[in-house]
This record gives sequence, C-alpha cells and structure tokens, in this order.
Amino acid sequence: MARTVLVVDDLADWSPYYPSEHVIPFETYLATDQDGADERVRVINLCGSYRYLSDGYYCSLLAEARGHHVIPSVKVLNDLGKKALYRLQIEDLSQTLAKAFKTQNKQQEIKLLSFFGTTPDPEFQDVARLLFERFSCPVLEVTLSYRDRWEINALRAVSHRSLDDAQQTLFAEALDQFSKKVWRKGRVRKATRYDLAILVNPDEDMPPSNRGALKKFINAGRQLGIDVELITQQHYVRLPEFDGLFIRETTAIDHHTYRFAKKAEAEGLVVIDDPTSMLRCTNKVYLADLFRTHKVPSPKTWLLHKGNAVHLDRLEAEAGYPVVIKIPDGSFSRGIVKVNNRQELEQKLPELFQKSALLLAQEFLYTDFDWRIGIFNNKALYACRYYMVKNHWQIYRHGGSRTDSGNFDTLPTFEVPKAVLDAALKATQPIGNGFYGVDVKEKNGKGYVIEVNDNPNIDSGIEDKYLGDELYRLIMEELLRRMENRSKGL
Repeated sequence: MARTVLVVDDLADWSPYYPSEHVIPFETYLATDQDGADERVRVINLCGSYRYLSDGYYCSLLAEARGHHVIPSVKVLNDLGKKALYRLQIEDLSQTLAKAFKTQNKQQEIKLLSFFGTTPDPEFQDVARLLFERFSCPVLEVTLSYRDRWEINALRAVSHRSLDDAQQTLFAEALDQFSKKVWRKGRVRKATRYDLAILVNPDEDMPPSNRGALKKFINAGRQLGIDVELITQQHYVRLPEFDGLFIRETTAIDHHTYRFAKKAEAEGLVVIDDPTSMLRCTNKVYLADLFRTHKVPSPKTWLLHKGNAVHLDRLEAEAGYPVVIKIPDGSFSRGIVKVNNRQELEQKLPELFQKSALLLAQEFLYTDFDWRIGIFNNKALYACRYYMVKNHWQIYRHGGSRTDSGNFDTLPTFEVPKAVLDAALKATQPIGNGFYGVDVKEKNGKGYVIEVNDNPNIDSGIEDKYLGDELYRLIMEELLRRMENRSKGL
C-alpha cells in the first residue's frame, strides 16, 4: 500500500491543523534515506512557494526523481508559470463555464479558490474538478472574467499558509476527503496490505453492480487484507494512492472510465477493466473480426458502410430476413434493431449511421435465453441464463422512461453445456486475462458467441445466486494475487 507524506517548509506551518505523523518538513524529506525505494510513496507538496528553484519546486523535482507520485508535479508548476502554456489546456472548458454561470451576473471579475478540486460554491464544482484533473494543486486560485463570454483569465497555485480561518477549514475538509490517510480518526482499523479503489457512479440507472454487491466486494476484500474504498469521477487524481482499480461503472471509450483505466495503468496499478480490454470489447466491429480470425463460433456477420448500397444488396442476398443491425458500441440492448424486410432496413439505417460510419448486421438466431458466462483470468466463475422479455426478442426492452428485463437462472458452471462453455473461453483468450462476461446463444447443440463484455454485471441476488459470497471472494482473491505479483515486480 502507498505511504502518504505531506511536505511543509516548517512544522510550525501546520499548527492550525490537526497534528499528523504524515507531515514532515522539507529538510527531512531532502535527507530521506532512499534504501526503501521500492515503497510506493505519495507526496503532497505544501511548501510556501512553488517558484522556479524554490524549496517547493525542488520538493516536486526530487519526488519525481525518486519515483514518488507528487502533487503538484513539475509539469503543473511549469505550466502554471506561463499563461501561454495553461491556456492551451483550458480552451475546451467554455461549455462548463457557461453552465456554471447561468445564474451569475456579468461582473468585471470573479476569483475562486479550489481546494483539492473542490469549492464551497456547488455551481463551480465541475470547473474546479476539471481544473484539478489538469493542474493538480492543493490550492488553486482561479480568476474568471467576462468579455463576450466567461473565460478563465488566470490560474495560480496558492500556498495554504495564505488562507484565513474559514478557508483553512475548507482546506482541511478537502484534504480529509482527498486522502483519508492523513488523519486517522476513531478506532484504529486492522492493518491492511493493499488499497483497492472501486469506481462507481451513484447516479447510474443501470450500474454493473448494485449496492448489495458493492458491500459484499468490500467485505470480501477486507477479509483478505485489502482496504476497499468506493470512489467516483471526482477522485481521478487520488488514483496513485491505491494498489488497484476495479471499475464498477458502465465503461465507454469516450468517457471518464477509460481515462481512469489509462491513468491507473500508467501509475502501475492493477486495473480491471484494463484499457486494452475496454478497447477490444466495446467495439463490436473489432470483436467480429477477432472472432473470424480466431475461429470463435459466432453468428454470421456482415459489415455495412455508410452510403454503400452494394452492402445492402449483398446482405439481403446472403442473410435474408429477419436480420439484426447493431451499432458497434451499444450496450444493454441499446442501438440494436431487428428488421424484417428491405423497407425496414432502409428506414432504420439512417438513424444508426448517424452514430457510426460502420454498422454490423448479424443473422437472427432466436433463443428463449442468452447464456452469460463470467470469466476471470481465463477461468469460468459463474453462469446465468438471461431470458428474453415476454413477447420480445431481447433480454431488455426500452420504452420511454421504463426498461423491462426478462427473468434469469443462475447455475454452477459444471451444468453449462460444454459447447457453450468452450465457445465462451475461446472468445476471451485473444482479448486478455481480464474479467469478462461472454454472451452465448445455444442452438442445435452449438454455442454461438454474441459478444464479450469487459464490464459484466455482478448484482447481489442474480449472478451470485449459486456461489453467494464465494463469488466475491474469488474475484477479490484474483485481484489480490495480481497486486501481490505487481508489488514483487512479477
């Protein structure tokens, strides 16, 4: 697990706050023996000045040389030192600013302080968070001005020593939220070997794990010596304090979940879902070619290119009707339509082509249910049968604000037909050794892989119906094994 260090110019600078063993003066950090260089260290640089070649500048510079994760980084300090550099990184924030200023008067100038990416005014919270992701500073002063529109006129890293009493309180509360390790309150918890972050979105309508499942993941982790913490989108910069990241929010490439995965991987964390698996699984065009190359049994598939009528003639001649049309990155049965004739095909395609230049067409294989095989590290953990919604051909039916789903059965993997299990395992091997949910249709004794999901559902009362708490333990044991191997350099 990572050790957190707060570096100040002098311990007297910390007198307004609770004492903490994690706070050390710069002289101590400068003289730190580096024999334990294998330990993961996280440095929060709170020196009074970040000027070039000041103690604060050297603190960040030495931290990076020692392989410690530090905020602010030298790059951030250099970027904030020159307006031409930081302006390049804030040009895309105009919409966020416009949203923040809906109820604001067009004043000459507004200044606000961001404490670890938080600000007391909720209207500016999105602005503060986005700026913190790009310029990670303990305290950032933001100057905004209005000309034809609201713009960020200046950014400046501010010393915590310059804060008044009210601001000191906000700073301390933000620090406590940013790093729970600085002040250890109440009963001392049992020592844990590793820290695991589970990324969730409390507002998501159809999350991959419900609250009951998240509680079971936390309990299973703690039994294994893993300190598990739920984090959200706003905790992006906290990633280096963890040993692993487990994403339990619906993933997408053009989305913060992918940025989290990339950031965590770059910081040396164990990541599930890893960004490579996300890239490979979220696009059905890629999967279709992958299945073809590796001879994975799957429904016959055709690619449709926008504006190419020849593709439609070939599809009609070879597939017939009905046929299923899919956008490459749809999920939960969204972006998938079934067409029964050429007229329906030509009616549906324009809408789908607005979302992607390529579409997939697949032969229609109706079954009463789809198999979902949960696979982690090339081993089948669980099996479910998801039944189609009554009088519908999919397991989900979306209608306005309502989404219907079919029933389910959860079975031990040894009761799954061999053809289905073999097809599922064969489909994941060329993708990686991550955590996948493979959807398979069973027809005439054969298994046909529909898709591989990088972010499979684990819901309490559904996927764990057979294994119970053992399912969570198996997943957390594999994460623990990977974190142990990572710490050993394996």
